[in-house]
Amino acid sequence: SKLPNMSEMSKSATLKIARDFLKFVDAGPSPYHVVQECRTRLTNAGFKELSERDHWTLAPDGKFFLTRNQSTVVAFAVGGKFKPGNGFAVVGAHTDSPCLRVKVKSTRKKQGYIQVGTECYGGGNWGSWFDRDLKIAGRVLVAENGEKRKITSKLVHVDRPILRVPHLAIHLQREMNEKFSINKENHLVPIIATEFEDQLNQCFEATVEDSCSKKHPGALMRMLEKESGISSDQIVDLDLFLADHQPSAIGGAWEEFIFAPRLDNLLSSYCSLQGLIESLPDLESEPNIRMVALFDNEEVGSSSAQGAGSSITEYVMRRIQSDPKNQTSFEESVPKSLMISADMAHAVHPNYSDKHEENLRPSLHGGPVIKINNNQRYATTAITATIVREAARFAGVKTQDVMVRNDSGCGSTIGPILSTRLGMRTADVGAAQLSMHSCREVCGVTAPEQCLKLYKAFFEKFSEIDKNLVAE
Repeated sequence: SKLPNMSEMSKSATLKIARDFLKFVDAGPSPYHVVQECRTRLTNAGFKELSERDHWTLAPDGKFFLTRNQSTVVAFAVGGKFKPGNGFAVVGAHTDSPCLRVKVKSTRKKQGYIQVGTECYGGGNWGSWFDRDLKIAGRVLVAENGEKRKITSKLVHVDRPILRVPHLAIHLQREMNEKFSINKENHLVPIIATEFEDQLNQCFEATVEDSCSKKHPGALMRMLEKESGISSDQIVDLDLFLADHQPSAIGGAWEEFIFAPRLDNLLSSYCSLQGLIESLPDLESEPNIRMVALFDNEEVGSSSAQGAGSSITEYVMRRIQSDPKNQTSFEESVPKSLMISADMAHAVHPNYSDKHEENLRPSLHGGPVIKINNNQRYATTAITATIVREAARFAGVKTQDVMVRNDSGCGSTIGPILSTRLGMRTADVGAAQLSMHSCREVCGVTAPEQCLKLYKAFFEKFSEIDKNLVAE
């Protein structure tokens, strides 16, 4: 049989990484499930889980991780040649994505339909959530019976298309294609059942007045019971996310696109985590700490206990640097460190290309994008961009640059937040995508491999690159 040529072998490697990424996305319909998937991958790679509540005993060559609120995870590998005061090579990303979330009291009944009240989380393209088959995932808090009852948080994922937000037919709003507008309170209320079928299935309202079950449709509680095996009267609270039921896919005539929900920012979460894991073989000769921090609540500003605006990054770094003989080891480490804030970038759109700066139009296959905004919406500087490009050179990966037009707004990331909190050099980097913040998004099939290679090379080569950089 004919031996495959290099381009076929290369495409095969690219697709293998892309398919593993799709598994990661499909395993993560909520930030809690994303962190659970990260925990599985880290544990399989030999990382030991720590608790923030305990004293830590760390050692060179050690691999550790911790979680906060089940929705944020920080993993780090201690270089074999690490000494307190040495630097950090960090890649930060986020586990959350814009979505609809179940309201704290969600039962709605109208015109014979049972509906679930939802809250808009983040800046979603809400029109893209209409006419999608939606499922539900998140966590429930379960109480055992008895006076001194134990309460446990349990993840749930009802992997069935149980919800839908239907559009109003165009016959009833003829101007829809000219001026479509959404009232987020009234129009984004998904249907879960009809009252008729509810009665046929003996799905009656809970009778205990203050119970969690009383606040939500019986059909929803029944679905959670079936999925988790937990009686609904044991559920004391819940935290549920709506998600697209359609699995992620590789598409396009030549299998060159990824069509998936939550690319922003599970692509960066996946690539940073896998980059760290795949960098481990040479950890023995590493003088620095290699770290990945995946935060919750980026889409709503990061100001939470589990967000990038919290103390978690500094606390973890201080604990790693703790040295009774040197009270300033953390402060010494910061200027020796670099953080990559990994978040998605806007690829040029063929139908709206005038929305991009004419010389800075990233393509889906052009490599990771270095994001620059001198008004500090991104944290990149000429120095940090150069360090990233050097890592890309070692990785054999091309990079692209982007700046927004002067007459366009610019989104922000965890980059400026963390560079401000820590005083750490930071670069904003990410894969190019289309349809950002839609229910389903698009990126290139090459993006997972390119970003993974870049972050892996950054972990492996940062100490060497920094040593050869003269910019004091």
